[in-house]
Amino acid sequence: MYNATLTSKGQTTIPKEVREGLGLQPHDQLNFTLMDDGTVIMRAKRRGLKDLVGIAGYKGKPIPAEQLKAPRGG
Repeated sequence: MYNATLTSKGQTTIPKEVREGLGLQPHDQLNFTLMDDGTVIMRAKRRGLKDLVGIAGYKGKPIPAEQLKAPRGG
């Protein structure tokens, strides 16, 4: 079990072991679900393809998925 402290502004730091275990990176989003019994479920929102646009530095026009070629080899 890992503990964290809540600041007066409602902020906390997720323990390093938890961040690493979930593979969290800066700017990842977290979803919280409060259950009736007081349990909180926290889920890391995984990045989608749209979140990765521009990450490789490609500046050209977007290519529709239908036009992409299948990988060669086999």
